[in-house]
Parts: sequence; C-alpha cells; structure tokens
Amino acid sequence: ADALLPQGENGVDGRAIRVGTRRSQLARIQTDSVVMMLRDLYPDLRFEIAVAMSTTGDKILDTALSKIGEKSLFTKELENALERNEVDLVVHSLKDLPTSLPPGFTIGAVCKRETPLDAVVFHPKKCGKTLNLLPEKSVIGTSSLRRAAQLKKKFPHLEFRDIRGNLNTRLKKLDEKEDFSAIILAAAGLKRMGWESRIGQLLGPEDCLYAVGQGALAVEVRAKDQEILNMVSALHDADTVLCCIAERAFMKCLEGGCSVPVAVNALLKDGQLYLTGAVYSLDGSDSLKETMQTSVCYPHQNEDGPNDDVQHVGITARNVPGQAQEAAENLGVELASLLLSKGAKHILSVARQLNDAR
Repeated sequence: ADALLPQGENGVDGRAIRVGTRRSQLARIQTDSVVMMLRDLYPDLRFEIAVAMSTTGDKILDTALSKIGEKSLFTKELENALERNEVDLVVHSLKDLPTSLPPGFTIGAVCKRETPLDAVVFHPKKCGKTLNLLPEKSVIGTSSLRRAAQLKKKFPHLEFRDIRGNLNTRLKKLDEKEDFSAIILAAAGLKRMGWESRIGQLLGPEDCLYAVGQGALAVEVRAKDQEILNMVSALHDADTVLCCIAERAFMKCLEGGCSVPVAVNALLKDGQLYLTGAVYSLDGSDSLKETMQTSVCYPHQNEDGPNDDVQHVGITARNVPGQAQEAAENLGVELASLLLSKGAKHILSVARQLNDAR
C-alpha cells in the first residue's frame, strides 16, 4: 500500500485514497458504488479498495444480533483501520452505525437513499403469495426485533423465527430448506445485489415502519482529516441527510439499538420534514406511535470558522444548511420525548429484559 503523505503536504494529490470495506458481497457492491461516484467527481485521484475485514458481526453467526449487544458490530474493525491511517474512508450501511460514534470519527457523507422499506422474499413454492395469504403457522425468518414486533401484531397467524447470516446465506437457507415460508430483508440490499426480482411484497409504513437509517449508505472518515472530509462531502444528499439526522436523533434520545424494537418513517415534502416514530414490545402487543413535523426551509449561510464541522448525531454535512440540520435533530428529540412522556421507557426496558432473557 502507498505510504501516506503527512497531512497537509500536497493534500490528497499524488497518493491513492484507500477505501475500507467488509468482506461480504453486499459490502463490496456498496463500496464499489461509492468509489465510482468519487471517481466521477475526482477523475484525477486514485482510489484503492482495501478489503480486509471480516467484522465481529460477520463472524458470530450463531447468535441473534440483538443478543450480542455490541452496537458497533459491523464497524469496529473498520474504525480501527481508519484510526491507524491504513484506510482514509470506510463505507457502511448507515443503519449499522451507532448514533454516537467513537471520538475522532464522523460520517462525512450520507448518499442518496435507496428505498428504506422492508421486503418479503418468499420460498420458491410460495411464489405469488403475500403475508396475509400464507397458511396458519407459516414460519417467517427475520433477525430483527423491530420487524418481528410489528408483523406479529399485523399478521397474528404467522410465526417468526431468527435467521442470521449475510444476504446470500439467508436466501440459501430459505430456498434450500423447508424451514421458512418467507424471510424479511431490507429492499435496498436486495436491489443493490441485483435480486430485485426476488421481492414478493414491499412492506409500506402501514405494515412495517423501517429501521433508522435503512437504505442509506454512510461514508465514515477521521473527523480531523479536512481534505478527505471535503472530498467526500460532495456525496451528501441533502434530503437523505435531514431525514437520517431526525431518525438518528430520535433513536439516540430513546437509547435504542438493535436490542429493542424502535422504528421510523421520515418524509420530506415542500420544505416540511415529517417524522413518524414508534416503539414496540417484543410481541408487538404494546406500542406507541406518533408523528411530528418541522420546517427545514433554511438558506445556506456561509458558516465560516469553527462551526463548520458541527456534528449532528455523528454526521458532518458541510453543504446542508446548519439550521435545517438543527431543526431535523430537534424534531427527532422532540418526537422521542413525546413517546417517553407516554411511557416508551417502560415498553423498551421490558423489551430489553425479555430479549436478554431469551
């Protein structure tokens, strides 16, 4: 690998910019798509992809994600490489990134969001069905407490069971055995893998609110690395940034993680940001759901000086108006506070205890 030039000498010119990625096929595809965007924007720069890393989350496949309890399952090893200057940026699914990043890191770009919805993939023998048409006691695979809680309530005739592994593994488990009638996955991952044809049913917000950050890709960088931060900030999609700041602020205020069922739906329309947020008991019988909105119509001011790099729930978005980001963050916090005032803390702590005891 190229020796890194000391920061400030010749900037990023004259050396390769190294991009870290996980080993999984989807991680590679996502990283490649970001590198392609960067190459288009900066044709004179060289980009190298460093595939090192199987992360803790990739290795521990026999335990439900919600039980491992580690927030940065899929990101820790990549951050270590970033800290050691072995790579300059790392591409993640935003939903894998905790709402508080370790000191010294920031999300320097949030790319335009692919659909955030969940999708149902049916066993080949159940092709053409929808969830409500599946026979009584059909088994649905999902490793997400959020999906299970909502769908148990909506489709009480179905049974939900954990299924782990990357996308390839899960589809294989579905197709080659008779254990599952269907599995639920993020539609974005299936689309990026080129498997859109496997989507048998898209679950809209009325069936299943999605995970915080779902469908968006995030580029994590060293917070002090001004040149790299400048370079990747061109990838920001303003609407996605504002939706995701609101979602992440909501989650952070509730202290949610993958060990509790927290779900959202965000929509930006005519300068108004609408956020729906919900918390659920594990079986979905107990839930709280509310929607709030705020205006995010603010001009872009040249915010020179140290305010330049204010982080909002771990995101540094230089080219999105600061007041709009603040409004989005406040919306998430206010919505969470509303749910907390109605008893969300109790629902979540019971869910956490039950999940720990499983």
